[in-house]
Amino acid sequence: MNAKPAILIVEDEKNTREGLERALNRNYQIYLAEDAERGLKILAEKPVEIILTDMRMPGMDGLALVRRALAHESQPICIVLTAYGSIETAVEAMKAGAYEFLTKPVNLDQLEIVIQRAMRSKKLENENRALRTQLDEKFGLEAIIGKTPVMEELFELIRQVAPSRTTVLIQGESGTGKELVAHALHNLSPRSRGPFIAVHCAALPHNLLESELFGHEKGAFTGAIERRRGRFELAEGGTLFLDEISEIDPSIQVKLLRVLEERKFERVGGQETHDADIRLVAATNNDLAKLAQEGKFRNDLFYRLNVVTITLPPLRERREDIPLLSKYFLGEFAAENNRNAEEISADAMTALTSYSWPGNVRELKNVMERMVVLSRGTKLSLRDLPPQFRPNHPAGALSGAPASIKEANRRLIVNTLQSCSGNRSLAAQKLGISRRTLHRKLHEYGIESKQKHGENPESQP
Repeated sequence: MNAKPAILIVEDEKNTREGLERALNRNYQIYLAEDAERGLKILAEKPVEIILTDMRMPGMDGLALVRRALAHESQPICIVLTAYGSIETAVEAMKAGAYEFLTKPVNLDQLEIVIQRAMRSKKLENENRALRTQLDEKFGLEAIIGKTPVMEELFELIRQVAPSRTTVLIQGESGTGKELVAHALHNLSPRSRGPFIAVHCAALPHNLLESELFGHEKGAFTGAIERRRGRFELAEGGTLFLDEISEIDPSIQVKLLRVLEERKFERVGGQETHDADIRLVAATNNDLAKLAQEGKFRNDLFYRLNVVTITLPPLRERREDIPLLSKYFLGEFAAENNRNAEEISADAMTALTSYSWPGNVRELKNVMERMVVLSRGTKLSLRDLPPQFRPNHPAGALSGAPASIKEANRRLIVNTLQSCSGNRSLAAQKLGISRRTLHRKLHEYGIESKQKHGENPESQP
């Protein structure tokens, strides 16, 4: 079996056709056709990856051939050649779906570069399609990537729980994908045709969160100039996702408990009782059981939320998934940013898998986007990684790995604040947490007080 990529040359001019064959047959399997009709017959019989076609030919022209070829199951890459080059013609070729447009006489070096670039692009496209198909077929959980045993168990639990109306509590560190799991529970449930409504509880102050959840009547408070439906009403027939539920005020916890027990609620300032036809999914990056034991969260509400708990593993506990995730994000961001990056060097992958990932999958995704955008070739190397991955950097993963998860989180917050020039709102956004949560973490790690005194928190022991 021939392992060379196959190129179909469709050219009515014999000398050009055979000249291209001589130039390319060393590295490619070549098929020749003197017109478009013959080319389509070859395409139907042979595994063609690239078509080089003349623009003007007797009978069917090159643009019509491109359109017909791209309708074929294999969707070969089409490169159009013409002696009559113009901007209008090039635009027409691209609209037809051509990958590239080259004028005759063809510069063979340029042609080779275009073919290589096209092959890389096709490879990434096929790999991403295959990966997405594999995930869809195996898990039905399109956005969650993983193949380690702990993830296999997670997928099975999601599939098992999704069809029910049972309240689900999702626990896991920031960046582990709690909202993705909530979406999966919704998409795999009988309520998938209904709305999925998400509320990030820590992002709103107490008085606004109550109105946001339950709605309000006109005149219920200053500024309530009209009746407004809350998220419980908007999520009717679907799923309501409450993220960072540990941050909600005790007075709202009481109202939420009643909704879970009676499936009823009233708008703020209203007397009419409404039914809550929703499936509730809650999430937290805190230990809710511990908070309940300490009196910081209602025990009765915790028990109502804790019917089924899904715990997401941090990325450091499933390092075998890092190459899979990295490869997926590489393909995604290369396509989005029109970059040629297609692989990761061994030393860069070692650095990625050795890192503690305090920001979990969200942090890995951000790192891969940065690497692709700043890449200088087809292979991402150690030099493309952010400074903290390099051996001599104080926050590096290879020579200065954090001694604990708490220290890893502390360093992540410090580095993010420094990269945002101290802007806490921007830092919270980059970290994927609320500003209120960031303030609590700053206090917990002793960063806030040191910054107030003008000290560099990283200079302290």
